[in-house]
Amino acid sequence: MRIALCDDDRREQEEFLLALHEWDPDRMPEIFAEGRTLLDAASVSPPFDIAFLDIYMPTENGVDIANRLRELSPETGIVFVTNSTEHAVAAFSAHALHYLVKPVTTDGIRESFRRLTLSRMSRRERPVLHICVGRDNYSLYTDEIRYIQSANHATEIVMTDGRLYRVWQPMGELEAQLNEDFLKVQRGMIVNMDYIEQMGTDSCILRDGTRLLLSRSGKASIRRAYDNYVFSRLARRREQGRR
Repeated sequence: MRIALCDDDRREQEEFLLALHEWDPDRMPEIFAEGRTLLDAASVSPPFDIAFLDIYMPTENGVDIANRLRELSPETGIVFVTNSTEHAVAAFSAHALHYLVKPVTTDGIRESFRRLTLSRMSRRERPVLHICVGRDNYSLYTDEIRYIQSANHATEIVMTDGRLYRVWQPMGELEAQLNEDFLKVQRGMIVNMDYIEQMGTDSCILRDGTRLLLSRSGKASIRRAYDNYVFSRLARRREQGRR
């Protein structure tokens, strides 16, 4: 298990180690005094399982580091460590597992790992798309992808929160990683069907109002695939309602 601690205060690093080893003496974290070196290490496989981040350092903001870390490895559990609860709302907006107020206690660390275990259980079957942007590798949750399109000899991945990733990987290479929730509506355009608001005869409309024309030669099969998807989704919901 890879554990990261990012804190620029040496004394507080030592206090964290004492609390961690009181819970499990065999856990050995990688310690970083700045976010940049943490992110460099996070780009190396395997990803960190959990990262404890000081939310406020003299020249860096832990929430910003967390957001960047989440882009690099969304599977990494993030725990913020700080001197007060002042930034708690911002911390949880970054999808943090937990928020610890210094001095860090063994109970706080134990609870962080408990939440990590629960989080992993809930997302065990959540598929990801692996991409490469420059020298960085990213893992994107596919249910957060709105659509993928070819653009000027590159491929663009548009996320539901507005993020855009531009990669040089062929569309076919990315398509091979996607599940049945995605539909190719025209050459160079693959859409997450969950974000289709309306399917028409010649086009479909996404939730954000974007209208996409359907491939001329494949209109019937595209509409049929979407109808099957909607039917399957409704069937799953009814089944879940019976449990």
